[in-house]
Amino acid sequence: MKNYTLPPLPYSYKALEPHISEKTMTLHHTKHHQAYVNGANAALEKLEKARRGEAQIDTRAVLRDFSFNYDGNVLHSIFWPNMAPTGKGGGAPGGKLADAINRDFGGFDKFKAQFTDAAKTVEGVGWALLLHDPLTESLVLTQIEKQNLMHLGGAAILLGLDVWEHAYLYDVGPDRPKYIENWWNVVNWSDVDSRLGKVAK
Repeated sequence: MKNYTLPPLPYSYKALEPHISEKTMTLHHTKHHQAYVNGANAALEKLEKARRGEAQIDTRAVLRDFSFNYDGNVLHSIFWPNMAPTGKGGGAPGGKLADAINRDFGGFDKFKAQFTDAAKTVEGVGWALLLHDPLTESLVLTQIEKQNLMHLGGAAILLGLDVWEHAYLYDVGPDRPKYIENWWNVVNWSDVDSRLGKVAK
């Protein structure tokens, strides 16, 4: 069985300061993301033992755990490179991504406002996502609560914003809107544009 591993950050834990603190990034990466990696591996191990007849399991519960933890690992593995060190991120995108945003949202300001609202209004904990829909060759927004049933089937995740409280509680308390405002300063548009280039026709 091949195990999942925690991917390293593409920058230092303090690289996003003052927008996101070193403390938050360290705990988010080494504690929370690591927990999803561990959880996905543990679920796979239980399934394998069941196949070998070495254990009896509640398959439905184990698969639910696997989905939750696997999705958490995937989303965070996109979330980290979706951000860039302070001074190298933020602003507005260019290139093919800018063209697609203008076409599908009527301009960057309208996209930013709608994405911000999507992130603010996730019920409980979850994510706001920008996706590329292969059926219509267009960009769409979605929200997910928690991490199961991540997104529209077949749509590629281009940009994700984690709005679980562990992503911002140490920095701005329960003020999710302030966290979202800070996050826009570190968005790595080059990474988002690269992801679009891999899936768009």
